[in-house]
Amino acid sequence: MKRILLFAVIILFPLLLHSQSDSLYFSDAIKIDLKKYKRESALAYRKGDFEKGKFLFDSLVENRLVGTRFDEFVFKKVRGGKLKLNKIKKPIVLITYASWCVTSPGEIPALNKLAKKYGKDVQFVVVFWNKRRDMKKVARKFNHNIIVCYAHETYKHDESAIASIKHTLGFPTSFYLDDTKKIVDIRRCGIKLSPKRTTYRKAYALNYNAYLDGLSTIIMGKELKKESLAGK
Repeated sequence: MKRILLFAVIILFPLLLHSQSDSLYFSDAIKIDLKKYKRESALAYRKGDFEKGKFLFDSLVENRLVGTRFDEFVFKKVRGGKLKLNKIKKPIVLITYASWCVTSPGEIPALNKLAKKYGKDVQFVVVFWNKRRDMKKVARKFNHNIIVCYAHETYKHDESAIASIKHTLGFPTSFYLDDTKKIVDIRRCGIKLSPKRTTYRKAYALNYNAYLDGLSTIIMGKELKKESLAGK
């Protein structure tokens, strides 16, 4: 009898997690199988098996994280003040970076254009894992439609966000949240391109289309135009 019950628990546990995803926070969901994911992912990338690395990331997102509620994180804004995510009443695109990371060519200009065009329906937020003194120069690259924030291990109250986001999925990473702060999708940012073989125009178009595709997951029911840049 005990064996039967144990077997039932093993089979039904993922279904129970899925059914409770409405009340499960991202920070709790990410802990499930995280060690296994990090171990297998690190091994895949060490072997140069990027396809498997992507598969592991996508599987973790789809099976564990989509549908969970994003935590009520509070970030410091570069221009002063604090950003409370739970105060934002529309869908959110949250992107994590670090100042020492080289962004994909055309990535920031593409984000700026999308934020200007769809900022009425979606709030764009960029979080850098940096101290404030490292942010002045890089923050200027983003237009006023994007809220630029920062967080660092040495700052008080940043520990939760650092542990739940930076030290789990890494960066750069984009989070797509609906207007109730539920996770609709999580993706890696930046299109990996060979600078010798790719023009800026094509790089810009590829990044624009990639983020536009992500936007379609959270404002599909709104006035999102099905546009696409050729990038030729």
